[in-house]
Amino acid sequence: MTTTTVRDVSVFGDAMAYFDEAASLLDLEPAMRAILTHPSRQIIFSIPFQRDNGSLEVYTGYRVQYNFARGPAKGGIRYHPGVTLDEVTALAFWMTWKCAVVDLPFGGGKGGVTCDPGELSQGELERITRRYAAELVEVVGPDKDVPAPDVGTTPQIMAWFMDTYSMHMRTTVPGVVTGKPVEIGGSLGRVEATGRGVSLVAFEELQHLGIAPAAARVVVQGFGNVGSVAAKMFASRGCKMIGISDISGGYVNRNGIDIAGATAYAQEHHSLEGYRGGEHVSNEKLLETECDVLVPAALEKVLTAENAERVHARLIVEGANGPTTPEADHIFQRKGTVVVPDIIGNAGGVIVSYFEWVQDRQGYFWKESEVNERLEELLLTNFRKVREVAHQRQIPYRTAAYMVAIDRVTRSIKTRGVYA
Repeated sequence: MTTTTVRDVSVFGDAMAYFDEAASLLDLEPAMRAILTHPSRQIIFSIPFQRDNGSLEVYTGYRVQYNFARGPAKGGIRYHPGVTLDEVTALAFWMTWKCAVVDLPFGGGKGGVTCDPGELSQGELERITRRYAAELVEVVGPDKDVPAPDVGTTPQIMAWFMDTYSMHMRTTVPGVVTGKPVEIGGSLGRVEATGRGVSLVAFEELQHLGIAPAAARVVVQGFGNVGSVAAKMFASRGCKMIGISDISGGYVNRNGIDIAGATAYAQEHHSLEGYRGGEHVSNEKLLETECDVLVPAALEKVLTAENAERVHARLIVEGANGPTTPEADHIFQRKGTVVVPDIIGNAGGVIVSYFEWVQDRQGYFWKESEVNERLEELLLTNFRKVREVAHQRQIPYRTAAYMVAIDRVTRSIKTRGVYA
């Protein structure tokens, strides 16, 4: 086990810059800053497993539990060949603030295995997952650390993880992970939660800006789970969807795109490629389409210093993690573009993961309508808090979101005291 400070890693290195800006505005004392920029626990271990052909291979597994001040660590497990300790640490750092800004009783965590799930059979994935879970039995659990799916992992992988942990505990423990299939303790509404949350904060901010949904032109980059659900929610409230995209490119129709038809097409063809409901443009060009709401819900770092001046949206709601670079953020501030940051814009998923954990612990499951109602209440209550701080301090929503999150974690640490 090692302890290091957070290093700048991919998009999540940007989180440190945002943290520093917010911490300075909070006049965070050096000792507290030191505590908050060091992970509580980092775990590295080997995962030997047998391939289907009988050969043995060894992968590396990681779990970082960044902070426990507000509750158990919470964060996904990713299976990807590029997973490193630094990346997982930075992701756990970011999850700390994401949980805190929406006032969940969780700290931040993250895990991963250096493997390519696309090259592994179901049996191989199961063996890797069970060994990974077994290595973590002593340090995870409903009161310690609650993993979830992330890049390269699925509800089925969470089911294997839960079953392995339960076998070691000699009792069924559904609350050890979230993002499970509904049949074994998953929550209704979890799959749609992130996209639903994106649309909820967008509608809340549109109302604040005095724009009626029926008058709003919306562009969504990315038509996976988050983007397609968000697009459906926008369309259901009467917004005009003028742009969508996936890996095949963007599709723009200023008269409006039939989202139900586009969804059916994408499901049938496993892509939007060949879709004729709009003019085919590049993903880069799609981002520059003039609109009222832009939702980047695909990749990180798509809004940069190079294209920010050409982005003509009144409101940007980040459905992806880290789609806006700090340089682009400053340009949007100067232009007066409102940006709802990822740590609250796409927090619907972790909120409903919390609901799943609560339902597992009480052994009583809610109707989907109850899940959606509670999601809206919790997300918008905290978004309004962020907006209040932003307006009081005359700062961007992103800085305000980090200030709210850091203040909550700091208060928890100070109230509990430092055991030294």
